[in-house]
Amino acid sequence: QVQLVESGGGLVQAGGSLRLSCAVSGRTFSNCDMAWFRQAPGKEREFVAFVSWSGFTYYADSVKGRFTISRDNAENTVYLEMNNLKPEDTAVYLCTTRRLGSSGRLYSRYEYDYWGQGTQVTVSS
Repeated sequence: QVQLVESGGGLVQAGGSLRLSCAVSGRTFSNCDMAWFRQAPGKEREFVAFVSWSGFTYYADSVKGRFTISRDNAENTVYLEMNNLKPEDTAVYLCTTRRLGSSGRLYSRYEYDYWGQGTQVTVSS
């Protein structure tokens, strides 16, 4: 059974930083493309960042230059380093695994199969 467990969320002031972690089990992590999405109350789930099994990264325009996605295959963990946080970054952040063999739009939630429960990030102004 594939499981994803996020951690590292919290309350931070605007301009601050947080580092999210997502531990993955039940799948060969080194073969997985991974992504972070976020969902604010009353809004659609939104793509944030992607890292391929080989290390290629891709970001939403809204976070480019502020957020960094990375992975540690030895620890089966993907990270999201978030700097210069803004109130509009407030959301539940979820990590997800891309469907094996998929080659579609990597920013689409429908490309992904397993999801964690999420971790809350709140940025105060």
